[in-house]
Amino acid sequence: MPDLPQHKPVLAWTAHNGISGAGIRLEALPEGYLLHVLGAIEPAALAAELAKARFTNSSVRKAGFHQWFVAGDEPLLPASLDALAAALAGKAFVMDQSHGRVRISISGRSSRLLLSKGTAIDLDPAVFPEGSAAMTMVGHISVQIARTGDDSFELMVLRSFAESLWHELKHMATSAEKDSA
Repeated sequence: MPDLPQHKPVLAWTAHNGISGAGIRLEALPEGYLLHVLGAIEPAALAAELAKARFTNSSVRKAGFHQWFVAGDEPLLPASLDALAAALAGKAFVMDQSHGRVRISISGRSSRLLLSKGTAIDLDPAVFPEGSAAMTMVGHISVQIARTGDDSFELMVLRSFAESLWHELKHMATSAEKDSA
């Protein structure tokens, strides 16, 4: 009998190799679901449709003109995705990107310093407040950075670049901790 393919989180090995220092915490987030929504729908209307389709613990981020990313930690249920697609019919299209992207959390008082070492985005809270998201580069890797709190960020990266980004962030974190000391 052939072996069935099994899903293995790409950053599973980081559970014991993360960074948790005085000023920085680097953590691979659960590989739940990530949906790409395209259409002229406002965030409040999208949030209402997400709630109806039982995507209750989702975060919605702007991904471009009339584009949104919807992320959550739970596994994606096909019936929920079908319900959301039906609810958005005529307003927006939804595509499952769960298999192709990975999320990484960066938090702590030195998180902005760490990110400033790899990206040119101004992460000052007055310019990039909580809820903001932007596509950018961290080194040579394309990522979406979202501010999730005062000193916390979430990076979304293509799955094939996740390990490289992790190593880059770990290197930058070591440097950022030295600079903040």
